[in-house]
Amino acid sequence: MKRIIATVGPSLLNDIPLTEVHNPRNIYRINGAHGSIDDIENYICEIRTQVSDSEILMDLPGNKVRTANVDKAIAIKTGEFFELGFHQTNYPDFYSLLNKGNVVWANDSTFEFTVDSIDIKQKVIRFLSKSTGYLENNKGLHVRGIHDDMPFLFQKDEELIELANKHKLNYVGLSFVRNEQDILQAKDFINHGIKIISKVETKAAVVNLIAILKEVDFILVDRGDLSTEVGIEKIPAYQAHILNKALYFNKKVFLATQFLKNMETNPIPTIPEVIDLYNTLQMGIYGIQMSEETAVGKYPKECLEMIAKLMDEIELKEI
Repeated sequence: MKRIIATVGPSLLNDIPLTEVHNPRNIYRINGAHGSIDDIENYICEIRTQVSDSEILMDLPGNKVRTANVDKAIAIKTGEFFELGFHQTNYPDFYSLLNKGNVVWANDSTFEFTVDSIDIKQKVIRFLSKSTGYLENNKGLHVRGIHDDMPFLFQKDEELIELANKHKLNYVGLSFVRNEQDILQAKDFINHGIKIISKVETKAAVVNLIAILKEVDFILVDRGDLSTEVGIEKIPAYQAHILNKALYFNKKVFLATQFLKNMETNPIPTIPEVIDLYNTLQMGIYGIQMSEETAVGKYPKECLEMIAKLMDEIELKEI
């Protein structure tokens, strides 16, 4: 049976109760990047109140640099400068990893800007924007290769692992894994019996894929973060390579990012979305992750129903 990872949030769980969408295929994902430890513990309790036998994934934020302490969205415009204080990221030493001219992708490559200057005295990073829009709080900031010089687990990751252990969750998702040593470090904290899903979203993880596969139960290809690392035009080839290697080692693969993006605001998907999803499922993928589509989208129930229908179609063909 193929699986669906459904991210809970203001839409699914709060507005739409899980009892309206529950299916044995479903794994309910908590995105550890959003909310305090108390907020996330409340999510766990609410999920189990609504569906007592639910399977839950704690998805760790990992060492992803994000905007922080941005009380009001920052207006950015192509060709214009803007600033972020050192205190306005979740990793205060972010500035020390940057050099003038570094390209930064923000919010899953929605925005692109370059580092113009770093003012140590004023504790400010100045950027030149190549995009127009609003940079909000808690949005990812990605610089290629930066993760090599950062700790694997941040403090919040360790606190979330403790929460997963306490509530005996089913899965823990490890973000921005670079090599098998990262997996082994996390295993020191994670209780035996909790299954590990290693996310493949860095070039280093692709290089070290075979060693990583030997240490985990599942992998998840995050096409969004991986695209900022390798370039969006390379994602199809990388996806196929990762899937082939995982299937060779008899590991199960989840895929994530923008499968039903249109359904965040519309009740039906586009035809290209349906074809992409169907073809992907036929490639041997074990499961699909829904992120914004279910967490904050307007039609989480319809999203999950659409995926389940496609999975039913494929599984009926296989009988």
